[in-house]
Amino acid sequence: MSQDEQYDAIVVGTGISGGWAAKELCENDLKTLVLERGPMVEHIKDYKTMNDDPWDYPLKGELSLEDKKKYKVQSRLNWAPKEDVKHFFVNDLEHPYVETKRFDWIRGYQVGGRSLTWGRQSYRWSDIDFEANKKEGVSIDWPVRYNDLSPWYDKVEEYIGVSGEALGLAVLPDGKFQPAMNLNCVEEEFKKSTAEKFDDGRLVTIGRTAHITDPEASFEGRGTCQNRDRCWRGCPFGGYFSSNSSTLPAAERTGNMTLRPNSIVHEIMYDATTKQATGVRVIDTETHEKLEFKAKVVFLCASAMASVGILLQSKSERFPNGMGNDSDALGRGIMDHHYKLGATGKVDGFLDKYYKGKRANGFYIPRFVNLSNKTNREGYLRGFGYQGTASRQDWSESIAEMGFGKGLKEEILKPGKWQIGVTGFGEFLPYDDNRVTLSKTKKDKWGLPQLAFDVEFKENELNMRKDIKKEIVAMFKAAGFKDVQPYEEASGPGLGIHEMGGARMGHNPKTSILNKNNQIHEVSNVYVTDGAFMTSSSCVNPSLTYMAFTARAANHAAEQFKAGKFS
Repeated sequence: MSQDEQYDAIVVGTGISGGWAAKELCENDLKTLVLERGPMVEHIKDYKTMNDDPWDYPLKGELSLEDKKKYKVQSRLNWAPKEDVKHFFVNDLEHPYVETKRFDWIRGYQVGGRSLTWGRQSYRWSDIDFEANKKEGVSIDWPVRYNDLSPWYDKVEEYIGVSGEALGLAVLPDGKFQPAMNLNCVEEEFKKSTAEKFDDGRLVTIGRTAHITDPEASFEGRGTCQNRDRCWRGCPFGGYFSSNSSTLPAAERTGNMTLRPNSIVHEIMYDATTKQATGVRVIDTETHEKLEFKAKVVFLCASAMASVGILLQSKSERFPNGMGNDSDALGRGIMDHHYKLGATGKVDGFLDKYYKGKRANGFYIPRFVNLSNKTNREGYLRGFGYQGTASRQDWSESIAEMGFGKGLKEEILKPGKWQIGVTGFGEFLPYDDNRVTLSKTKKDKWGLPQLAFDVEFKENELNMRKDIKKEIVAMFKAAGFKDVQPYEEASGPGLGIHEMGGARMGHNPKTSILNKNNQIHEVSNVYVTDGAFMTSSSCVNPSLTYMAFTARAANHAAEQFKAGKFS
């Protein structure tokens, strides 16, 4: 590739946000270079484990002792990486970082990023979320409100396909939904019990998830969800949304996209005369060659912490502390969601009931605390939601009393009793002293400074975690479930895989990095649209919001570009 070529736009990253930026810019006829630090992953062709079964692996899918060393941080997830999906997670030995305080940084470096392995739960924010900082005097105010995002939520949902149930809740706005998936019999009973025994607005619904469920719908070559629950390996049917199956092919169809994998962007170049960015500096991971690519617009979508790292490294005489960092807000206000806590229970009855397929979704309980005088809680601000599922246990608990031969063969064909489990996802407040910086002493294999994390749960979060467990135990017991047990596993911020913040949006360049259009205040042709822009975290999964903001910002950039605003 020629370094002399002038592109209209450069997009850094190919995940949830990068794919959308590429699609919208290319469809607006901007010649766009898309850079990804990891290798190429082509839809279907490169999903090498998409049809594997557990018996295809010598350790039934578990990692070898050697691989456990390579994926030490990534394995804090428990469910990943396993043998069938480890190639979509980073090798921690090759990609180290500094944990001043524990931070579980879960990453996927490949074309498509974590859009290949995300949880696909897709929820809109409400004005309750956008207004909370201002009303409570926490951090700074968002420069946007729900009405600014609503049409972009519409656009994104209609394009990616989100199945779900309309509820009419102020705290969880309804969207453009595909047909909802079904709750199973135990979940329906739990829904009924919750409605009957609690009068504070709590309810149980099916999760809103980025899976196509309408066989009559048209999604440019994508098919419906097949209920295989092998999503994280890459879906050959395109049943769930990923950059690889959807937005990147759309960008490619325009003829305006140039995709370059194996390209580590580490700096945005700046022209003090024009006061704009001129392009990016790159290291080729295969040749180690140092390259520069030029464009009139730059979109940072490298994932929240990586984008913050790039900005911190983008130093110049004008920005000695990182691009756009006059406010010293860059790297501050790092957030995640609570994870690894909730409750489990056993369910009597329903032994004549089962379910079809492996539904890649669960039930959802929207936020119901701190929304009114009736639901206010002492000790913490904001709220939480729950995600869970009910299923029939496998036969393994019976094996201790079983022998071999005919008895065993008959027993393993019988499903066990029902069980139910829930995980809480709670809001994390934005604190300026929860921050990420560049290490002054440690570098990676490319000679770039490692990121250093100094992030922790504080009193608000710790108090909320207690209530997350308490409330779901009460709901399970009210439903008559047996042996109800709260649980909380060791974890740090980051393990919810919803890390965000570090380059927050705001009204004032003295307290924020980005304006209401996701532009750096002092460098108008640089946009940041991954999780780095988040000014608060809500308690819902953030990816749908990233996509809506990205589509909005990319169309704004295209308008500005065509109006000649970028030199």
